[in-house]
Parts: sequence; structure tokens; C-alpha cells
Amino acid sequence: MFIRLYQYLRRRFWRNKEPYLSLYRMLGFYPNDVQLYKQAFTHRSSSIETEDGRWANNERLEFLGDAILDAVVADIIYKQFPDRKEGFMTNTRSKIVQRESLNRIALEMGLDKMIVSSTRINSHNNYMYGNAFEALIGAIYLDQGYRKCRIFVKEQIIDKYIPLHKIAHKEVNFKSNMIEWSQKHKLDISFELIETFADQDRNPVFQTSVSLMGTTLGIGIGYTKKESQQSAARMAIQKIRKDKDIQKLIASLKKKNYAKGHNILPDYPEEEG
Repeated sequence: MFIRLYQYLRRRFWRNKEPYLSLYRMLGFYPNDVQLYKQAFTHRSSSIETEDGRWANNERLEFLGDAILDAVVADIIYKQFPDRKEGFMTNTRSKIVQRESLNRIALEMGLDKMIVSSTRINSHNNYMYGNAFEALIGAIYLDQGYRKCRIFVKEQIIDKYIPLHKIAHKEVNFKSNMIEWSQKHKLDISFELIETFADQDRNPVFQTSVSLMGTTLGIGIGYTKKESQQSAARMAIQKIRKDKDIQKLIASLKKKNYAKGHNILPDYPEEEG
């Protein structure tokens, strides 16, 4: 009871002070621990050394926020579309949490004005906005808990910025996006049928892999070859965006191509069709 009273009085005292007021305008509630939100907006290029000698930035919060956002969006979609199957829900969630969507939402929210970074933001690193958004979700979860985090995503994000039914029925061609990305950067990718087998009802099931210069990026299954390719490509795109080792491999391949005289922009494949 005393702790709750202390937090209430502290919020009331700072209600007309910055940065509480700025955060309130953005979030719709007053934070308990404003330092969490400051950390969420701190890019690693501007890491701050803490009292215990660690360097604080938003990477850990980004990791947490990524998982929480996936869970919250899945929760919302599950309840919004009670009669739809797993594949539909997975595709819908992917379209909402893709990097381009998160970047757009972050800009519309004004996160770009709050990010602390020593890096000049350009086409090479514009995913910084989406990363900061995920870090913000992590901060809200730690500061307010899952229930308040879900309310924030539903009321302040999906209801304001994401036409859920329109996005849910928008087709995404993951294979096409992967091929376009590979052609743009002159990196060879290949789709290969691994095997065909039957499910318990004797329906044919296809398993396909997608590889980048010999390195497997994704494996997908489906009841058609096209479905298995789409599933593999979707997994590959997620791996390209989140796997640090794969990102290092891609950077190395791009440097080799650049040395050969190719003018290549180091961005990522589109997740949106």
C-alpha cells in the first residue's frame, strides 16, 4: 500500500514536468520508472555507462519487446478472428510486426524525435525506429505489466495506425520479395524441394528449403509446393532480420560484390507484398 501511494504521489508531482508529460502524450499513461523509457530510446551508438560499469542501451529491451509484441499481437488476432486458422493468424501477425510497419508506426508516434543516437539515420539503418519501438514495448511491459502493455498496443497502436481487417486480408508474397531482394543485391538464393510425404490423412505434404549462397535460411512445409516455398521464404526473411550471424554473412557477401564494382545498398528484403 505504501509503495503504491508513493508511486501515485510521485506521478502527481511530475505530472506537469518533462519527460513525464511527453511520455504521457505518447503512451496515454504516466510511467512509474522513466529511466526504462530513456533506455528504450538510447541507441547503442550512444550507450550510457551505469554505476556498476555496464553499458546501457535499448538492445536488451528490444529483445524483450520483440517477444512481448509477438505475444500481444497474437493474443489480439486470436480474439479478433475466432474462426480463422493458424496460417491466417500467423500471416496477419507477420504483416503487423514487420519492420516496415514498425518503422512507420514509430515515425507517426514521434519516436524519431526521442531517439538518442550518435549515428546518422539514413537508408542503411532506418530500422533503428522499429528497433526503438520494440524496446518501448519492452519498457512498458517491465514498467506496467502485460495487461497494460496489451491495452497500449490495442488502443494506441492497432486502433490508431493499423486497419486490422484490411491488413489481415492483404496477400503477402514472401518468395517474390526474397527474389527481388536477392536480385537487387546480386546475391544468389535458391529454392529446393527437400521431400514429399503424406500426412495422417494421406494428403501430400511438401517440404522446401531456401538457401543463400549455399547457407540454408529457411525450411517450410505446405500442402502445395507454393505454400511450402512461401513458408520457407517467410522464415528466411525473419532470419535475415534477426540472426546476427546471417547478417554478418550478408554483409561479407555484399562487400565482396561491392569490391567487384557493384553499387549495393545494404537493406533487407521486404516483408510486405
